[in-house]
Parts: sequence; C-alpha cells; structure tokens
Amino acid sequence: MNVDQFDYELPREAIAQAPIEPRDASKLMVLNRQNGLIEHRIFREIKELLRPGDLLVLNRSRVIPARLFGVKKGTDTAVEMVLLTPKGEDRWEVLVRPGRRLKAGTTVEFGEDLQADIIDSTAFGGRLVKFRYCGDFDQLLEEKGQMPLPPYIERPLQKEETERYQTIYSKEKGSAAAPTAGLHFTPELLQDLKEAGVEIATVLLHVGLGTFRPVQAEKVEDHQMHAEFYQIDEEAAQAITKARQEGRRIVAVGTTVVRTLESVAALEKGAVKATSGWTDIFIYPGYNFQVIDGLITNFHLPRSTLLMLVSAFANRDTIMAAYEEAVQKDYRFFSFGDAMMII
Repeated sequence: MNVDQFDYELPREAIAQAPIEPRDASKLMVLNRQNGLIEHRIFREIKELLRPGDLLVLNRSRVIPARLFGVKKGTDTAVEMVLLTPKGEDRWEVLVRPGRRLKAGTTVEFGEDLQADIIDSTAFGGRLVKFRYCGDFDQLLEEKGQMPLPPYIERPLQKEETERYQTIYSKEKGSAAAPTAGLHFTPELLQDLKEAGVEIATVLLHVGLGTFRPVQAEKVEDHQMHAEFYQIDEEAAQAITKARQEGRRIVAVGTTVVRTLESVAALEKGAVKATSGWTDIFIYPGYNFQVIDGLITNFHLPRSTLLMLVSAFANRDTIMAAYEEAVQKDYRFFSFGDAMMII
C-alpha cells in the first residue's frame, strides 16, 4: 500500500492555530463507518450520541514542558532539545537541533543548574542524553521548558495558555505532545456523561517520538514506529473486560487509547489485562481491531500514521471522503482543531 494514498489537499487556513473556547464548542463530525453517512454536530452534543452503558476510555497522560533552549558548552551555538522518552537514571531520549553539531561527548548547557551530556545517537535520529542538575528536575523543566507544540502551530503558547494544551483529566507527566482528542472535554461534560450512565475508564500512554516523525517510506508496510510507554491498571482492565462480556460499546478517546488497548489485546490473545510496557504497534488498513467499537479523534495530517489508523477503523475511501467534506465545511484541523466521532 502506497503512502501517497493517504495524501490530501488542505488549505493553510484550515490548520487551527488556537483552541476554541469553551473546549466543548468545537465542531464534531459523526461518521458512520458502516455506510459512510456523516452528521455535523457540536462536540458537547456527544452526550446525545453516547448510550447508557457505553465505556469511554481516556488517556490520562500529561504533557511536560519538554522543549529546552540552551547552548553547546564552550561555544555560542544555540541548541534546541525536545525530551521524548525517559530511560532511567536521569537519561532521556531527545530530539536535538542542530543535530550535526551534537555528537557523543558534547555537553549542552541550559544555565548553571541544568546540563545535558550527549551519550549516543539513537536509531531514529535522536540522541541519548544524561542530565546533570541542581535541585528538582521537574521544577527546572517547569521553569526553563516550553510546551513542545507541533511545527504547524506557528505561535508559541503563553504561560497562562499552557493548561489549554492539557486534557482536564491529565495526571501523570510524560508526554511530548497532548493526546488531543481529549482536549474537547470539560468537567461539566464528563459529569453529564456519567449521570447519563456512560462509564469512564482511563489508561496511560506517553506520547513520544512517533508524533513528530513523518512517514518517509514509500510503502506503508515499510514504516517503523517508535516505541511508547503504556500502562493499564486493574480497574481499567476489569471495566473493559466487563463491558466486552456484556456487549457494551467501548469508545476510545484518541488514537493513543486505541494503540494501548489493541497492543495489550495482541499480547494477551484478545484479552485486556492489567499490564505495562512499550508498544510500537502500527495500525493501518487491513488491521483487525479486537477491542474498540468507536473512536473519538481529531483530524490528522496528510500521510501520517494517525490518518492510516483511522482509515483502518473506518475504511480509507470513507475517511478520505469525510476529510474532503470537512475541508468544504470549514472544519479546523490538527491539534487545536475540531473532532470526529467514528461509530
């Protein structure tokens, strides 16, 4: 399958540069994956689309201010570093610019109280670094770091705006990008859903390098995903298992939840059990879904693995037709954009 099959034309003005307020005022395209029928809604109306007994699964990962700006030690060379994956003992996998000047043995300084020693290059063009610091590392990140926004968002977030790039239910720090499907939920909307009989569970997947990597292969099958950490606790595993046994719908909020649930099911012969680990699952058309019955997601970049995932769930032609209609109807695309519910 050619990557070109997942390309589409998108006007620049369709790329959302700022979030809608309030969160649940964004548009919602409802796509029936069986017949391709489309309905246009507002996100808060999702409570009319979810049924009592549905299980809504959220990703509780929280974005860290992972973009740091420093200098190469002993020079005036400016360095940008994005933290991606913790490797233990103050070591992280990171992206760096300019990469060609940052070899093993180089030190990058972010002030007197924070330095990063480059240990090695990684398989995907990143670096393995070890941080040296005075004080609390998380606090230093809060003080020195910025939110690692995708390159298509052309304005930096002000400090007071950073919470808008977090879901309202985010808890555990570790993501290099937001699980954006969840940005549309408000506390009031979640409470309304609970009162209407919708059950809610959370899992964890820390969004990492895969979000930033374009697909460079010509053939979809040749692309290699980067591994990301996931965790399902006993409470979530039991809720998911019970819903499946009772024939209730499991609706994933975001592609990260899909990848988490499907990764565990693949390991456990279809079962979902409490576990944690690393997944590099790559879902594209032809994949046989084992867990989810519905998906809430944003509109994704052309030629991206996320577009391939939703095309696997709903059929490529159906998705591409829906995207064409979204452009015509002035939907807002990507991280701060509008949402789609596929059922």
